[in-house]
Amino acid sequence: MHKIMVIGAGKIGSLIACLFNQTNDYQVYLVDQQFTGADVARLLAEQATLTTLTLDVRQQTEVVKVIRQQNIDALVSCLPYYVNNHVAEIAKIANVAYFDLTEDIQVTQRIMQLADQATQAFVPQCGLAPGFVSIASQALMQRFDQIDIVKLRVGALPQHTHNTLHYALTWSTEGLINQYGNACYAIVEGELTQVRPLESLEAIKLDGQTYEAFNTSGGLGSLATSYAGKVKYLNYKTLRYPGHCEKMRVLMNDLRLNEDRKTLQQILEHAVPKTYQDVVIIYVSVTGQQNGVLVEEDYVKKIYPQTIANMHWSAIQVSTAAGVCTIVDLVLAQPERYAGFVLQEDFALTDFLANRFASYYQ
Repeated sequence: MHKIMVIGAGKIGSLIACLFNQTNDYQVYLVDQQFTGADVARLLAEQATLTTLTLDVRQQTEVVKVIRQQNIDALVSCLPYYVNNHVAEIAKIANVAYFDLTEDIQVTQRIMQLADQATQAFVPQCGLAPGFVSIASQALMQRFDQIDIVKLRVGALPQHTHNTLHYALTWSTEGLINQYGNACYAIVEGELTQVRPLESLEAIKLDGQTYEAFNTSGGLGSLATSYAGKVKYLNYKTLRYPGHCEKMRVLMNDLRLNEDRKTLQQILEHAVPKTYQDVVIIYVSVTGQQNGVLVEEDYVKKIYPQTIANMHWSAIQVSTAAGVCTIVDLVLAQPERYAGFVLQEDFALTDFLANRFASYYQ
């Protein structure tokens, strides 16, 4: 039985702990500074075998001590991106595997440094985007002799919306603002290039519904560096309902709230409702040469909310948590295969989809 520490009992961490706990193959320790709220209380009531630990990851010595006492095999950080460095440093000291959900580029670079010459696996950027979308893209690209254009498009959207932003909060507001405000990377004419967020607006039609897509930070993961010089164009954009991007430009650029993100967060959380009735849309398109013929291949998937362990979970919770659990399960099943910094594109789509936790992606 693997012993795993899930750090952060928020929207995603709670479901990750739940999924692992249901297998009987994992002893799960759910860690947070405090356990509050009706959702957490219900989770703990439903999952009686789940162990909770009240710890602050900034207290490095104390956390390392607990990890060693409990013989933990892996840490899964479900904390805000700016806290992940603390957890990764703990994993390095305690010599246990490390996984996170971060889309932040600077955090990933720091984890890459920590992973240098490490004997355990450091696997950041798990989940949906970055995460599964990189694995799906890699699988498509392997079918081509020459790759011209790779488009990664992902959106977590309310199924129904009527407000001015055509949006509802489905996950971390801090993470959302980070994606909308930070620099993005793409491959343009074969060169790794920095591009601006909320730019390169385009329209996409899927199953009769029109969406807009625009540059956002982090979703590309390590694909841009992996494929620089190997493809002509490769980029990641977020999917939204038409009109959303223009209004976010007004808030972040014209009103300069990208320079005052705390205020922007307060505005969004005060005015934009949360929803658990969402849908996750994954769209990957690759265009290139196959046997001398110009071909386009697409991967399209929609994921909806689910009832798991008698609790309702949103689509973004399900897709993200299932993605992380799958990667952790694959790594811990073959620890000798994974050491140091591990890329998402190191995992085969067939292996991912064959895993028990990936049933929500079927």
